[in-house]
Amino acid sequence: MFPKAITLLRKARRRLWMKYALRGVGGSDNFDRLDLAYTVEDPWNMASELERARFEATNRVIEQAFGRVGSVLELGCGEGHQTEYLARLSDAQYGVDVSQQAVERARKRLPQAQFEATDIFGQPWGDARHRFDLVTACEVLYYLSEPEKTIARMRQLGRNGLVTFFAPACGRIGPHLDAVPGLRKDWIHHGGTAWLIGWWRDE
Repeated sequence: MFPKAITLLRKARRRLWMKYALRGVGGSDNFDRLDLAYTVEDPWNMASELERARFEATNRVIEQAFGRVGSVLELGCGEGHQTEYLARLSDAQYGVDVSQQAVERARKRLPQAQFEATDIFGQPWGDARHRFDLVTACEVLYYLSEPEKTIARMRQLGRNGLVTFFAPACGRIGPHLDAVPGLRKDWIHHGGTAWLIGWWRDE
């Protein structure tokens, strides 16, 4: 019982911390608060079974829609948990996150990948059209005040694009995503949680 009690206490502490750290973050570009969240390791509980199920489902869509890709740019890479999964389907991984703390941990997790503490508009690896074979934004768009600009930038930089977000965000994010030509959509379900996943080719 003692180890179980410790686990429950850790979960409760994480929830309380994130409730504090993320105040005023939704749709606000409040990058300082997002960085604050990473004062603790794995603040989003990305090592959980729930998130691993999302990573696996996302990989299945990538494999079916695009096959193996040469390069992938991951927006909101955090500490590199999902990057590990993307590395299974790509030759080169690039990640950006607004949190310097998260990026430092991602570099330790995947030394072979390249990470920078910036956003998609500041990424340092070139601005050529279709610079990357795939650009992803998983669990990112609802923290931005103008998600449509990020989607447009994804289309410019990536030959292919993919996003995921929690079902409750469909009302705000969905219309911007639906404007992408050739968009395809599906759902990821695990337990009582649902995410929308959307992907496209920008030939």
